[in-house]
Amino acid sequence: MIQTTFDITIIGAGVVGLAIAEELSGQYGNVLLLEKNPSYGMETSSRHSEVIHAGIYYPAGFLKAELCREGNRLLYEICEQRDIPHRKTGKLIVAADDTEVAELSKIRDRAEMNGIDDLSFVSQKQLLAMEPEVRAHEALFSPSTGIIDTHALMQSFFIKAQSDGAMIVFHSEVTEIHPSGGTYEIQVNQGEYRFRTRVIINCAGLHADRVASSAGIDIDKKDYRLKYCKGDYFSASPSPKLSHLVYPVPQEEQVGLGVHATLDLAGRVRFGPDTEYVTELEYTVDEEKGDAFWQSVRRYLPGVRRQHLHPDTSGIRPKLQGPGDPYRDFVITEESTAGYPGLINLIGIESPGLTSCIPIARYVSRLVKSYLN
Repeated sequence: MIQTTFDITIIGAGVVGLAIAEELSGQYGNVLLLEKNPSYGMETSSRHSEVIHAGIYYPAGFLKAELCREGNRLLYEICEQRDIPHRKTGKLIVAADDTEVAELSKIRDRAEMNGIDDLSFVSQKQLLAMEPEVRAHEALFSPSTGIIDTHALMQSFFIKAQSDGAMIVFHSEVTEIHPSGGTYEIQVNQGEYRFRTRVIINCAGLHADRVASSAGIDIDKKDYRLKYCKGDYFSASPSPKLSHLVYPVPQEEQVGLGVHATLDLAGRVRFGPDTEYVTELEYTVDEEKGDAFWQSVRRYLPGVRRQHLHPDTSGIRPKLQGPGDPYRDFVITEESTAGYPGLINLIGIESPGLTSCIPIARYVSRLVKSYLN
């Protein structure tokens, strides 16, 4: 028997779902957040570089560019307000040869089109003073890039959402969605329980296309079908001593940003992620990739030896962009025009999803307000 009707049901308790839950629970009194795993943030949100991006690479006019730029500022603000561990390390994009030096100018031009005006060129001599172990012809420095304790951020959203009245339920996988008389009937765990909701916010990450499909959306017609892009990480022992994040010039079409050197808040260096399209959600790191990682890393950190590298962790990006496809933006849309009023889909929320989580939540809030109020 269906006994309960919620105003808003959020599917997926990653960092974006939690940010949305906090944002909406402060405005509406009947908000439910469902997560199929035993706790929040157990998939994409806990398997990445924990970087606060500046918004450098994204095409002008893309949501990724606008939301990342705004999110960079908002994340630093919330970290200060709530004592969330973070560090504004800055990032060096390093050119290993003359061809890549020319690319640095293109990157800065694109960044300026996106309103990022704090990038500066770094000469070889300056680079040596900033990072004695790094070798490059030239570099581009982003002072507003940093790192964050993602778990502490998610915990902050979780606690605030609950204190504002959101109901957050784990071990709850949405298995069916049926439009029903101006609401949606949601089935959880193959019929373990059912309820109605006026609004569905689908931020199920790696499973967002399946959730959209279960509601009736033709995900191939809408071009919502996700492609899984796995990224492995390696660590080094002994580890190079770095003070900044160090990135190579990114690949064409930006499937990834190249095997870069990232720091955690304890100062540990990891290299990655690489990019490999896969069909299964499987997180084993392929040790045989060590040679390729070393060849990438030694271009800017020649002191790292092959025997220093060891498999670390991996993550999987929910990408709309397949191999060889043009760059794709986030999909964040209310589906009234497709015949599903009150269904808000967030599809392809990969990097810079962490940096953008607060402005994404505010964007979704505006969509909800236009529908409910």
